[in-house]
Amino acid sequence: MTTSETVSSEPGRGATHYRLVLEYDGTDYCGWQIQPDQRTVQATLEDALARFLGHPTRVAAAGRTDTGVHATGQVACFRTHRILDAEVVRRALNALTPRDLAILSVDAVPADFDPRRSARRREYVYRIWNRRVPSPFWERYAWHIPRLLDVEAMAVAAASLVGEHDFTSFRAAGCDAITAVRRVTQSRVERRDDLIVYRIEGTAFLRHMVRNIIGTLVEVGTGQRNAGDVEDLLRLRDRTHAAATAPPHGLCLTGVEYADGSPTSP
Repeated sequence: MTTSETVSSEPGRGATHYRLVLEYDGTDYCGWQIQPDQRTVQATLEDALARFLGHPTRVAAAGRTDTGVHATGQVACFRTHRILDAEVVRRALNALTPRDLAILSVDAVPADFDPRRSARRREYVYRIWNRRVPSPFWERYAWHIPRLLDVEAMAVAAASLVGEHDFTSFRAAGCDAITAVRRVTQSRVERRDDLIVYRIEGTAFLRHMVRNIIGTLVEVGTGQRNAGDVEDLLRLRDRTHAAATAPPHGLCLTGVEYADGSPTSP
């Protein structure tokens, strides 16, 4: 046994909690959560941990990303009775996981740390490739829309989402959240040459909320809706009046913030 690793002498007590910051390309994953006979981020990570630790352990995440959704700042947590050097864990897991999943950092956290409930803020980015000709470089990470979008109108519409609102109109039918009220602290759209980037921050998000917002913002950008229609949708609280859900591959979980100010997006 090296000096970087010890094992608890009391198997039933003394488990150490470790926090991981992850980055993954969600293209070939059926989302975060374990599903029978499916390749998921959680199952892939738990398999690597079991091989490294020598025992199975459950991994919890800050957000259960859907099939095809990416992350550059996902946060997860596991516990073990082995006390390990954080850098050893990071290097070992990166050696045991596939190329579309990377562990950016590892640190020990208090026993009551919960990556989802302890989070104060989450940030998502959605990218749209807005050029007539598609891009082979952005194909996996941005929604290709060949028609020129009115980004200024989209930005006005997006800004109306800031604050505390009932987001029922942007909530997936299968969402099991107790309430649809959420606080959004940032919602903005900007163009970067042929790339349109939508950034949204909030305390928490409903299932498909960001993708449903994007679908509606795109309709504003094409002139099918007015920028003020988004405020009307908030008041209506009716999912059937909003646009169709945007495809998942443009969405990325970029950061989760906790009371200690970390970890943040890279």
